[in-house]
Amino acid sequence: MPGRRRAWAVIAGLVLAGALAHVWALAAGELDIPAGEVVAALFGGGQGMEAEVVRQLRLPRALAVYAAGGLLALAGALMQVLLRNPLADPYVLGISGGAAVGALAAMLCGLAPMLIDGAAFGGALVAMLLVFGLAHGDGSWTQTRLLLTGVIVAAGCGAVVTLMLALAPDTRVQSMLFWLMGDASGASRPWPALLAMGAGLCIALPFARELNLLTRGELTARALGVHVLRLRYLLYALASLFTAVAVTLVGSVGFVGLVVPHLVRFVVGNDQRALLPATMLAGGALLTLADTAARTVIAPQQLPVGVLTALIGVPLFLFLLAKRQP
Repeated sequence: MPGRRRAWAVIAGLVLAGALAHVWALAAGELDIPAGEVVAALFGGGQGMEAEVVRQLRLPRALAVYAAGGLLALAGALMQVLLRNPLADPYVLGISGGAAVGALAAMLCGLAPMLIDGAAFGGALVAMLLVFGLAHGDGSWTQTRLLLTGVIVAAGCGAVVTLMLALAPDTRVQSMLFWLMGDASGASRPWPALLAMGAGLCIALPFARELNLLTRGELTARALGVHVLRLRYLLYALASLFTAVAVTLVGSVGFVGLVVPHLVRFVVGNDQRALLPATMLAGGALLTLADTAARTVIAPQQLPVGVLTALIGVPLFLFLLAKRQP
């Protein structure tokens, strides 16, 4: 386990990385804005079109994307403890699939963007309750049953999504596909997600000791006084809600919740007291950088941010996998 000083140094470095990622996100785009004007716009001294672009367009999107990345990464870290499976990520329990069904159904009906967000969140909650209810069964609740139930629900949601894409008119298929690949262009309301991220970390951190014991095995955790069932309920609820909020905000963005916890664990170790905040900060910075690249690399055309996170995540995951080989 790294020392406390090293953990604080890593967290401070990730805070700095997040700040630099925001500076790039606010300065780069079809209209390049110097860093000095970005700072002036943020602190009230800037005027004109550049200041309005920073304050009204780029800042809400950057904050929303940062919150979504932090929530996905934090959910991934919790899921990997809950399922004790290194391949677990926020989408394995079908939460993303439920959100996709809700959002695409709203798009198919031609609803307003705010109602699409609401439908995505509602779909995620329905999927969460469905998995929870089916996995709970007659009262027993195991990691295997939860994982298998989630996989089945996700597969069912995938089939419904495919059906809706096949039935959708041509004029709506592109927006539906963009949402499925991760689209942050409509992310303009960051404060609920930022509040969820902060509150979620404050709730999870006091249980860091119990999480550390649970990573050693259920029997060990029980022997050392951990209420395992209650802890599992908490982890499942938090990870599901984090995923639902993030997916509602930016659509389906893969690999952040899978790769970031492994990457941070490689640096700070598996102590959840350092891992959880570091993972949240790293996820936010990574998705902010990916979204800025997605809207600038072939500007004025924007790429789905989920495509870039996959392109970044696949080689990173293979690298981490190779480093773990004996």
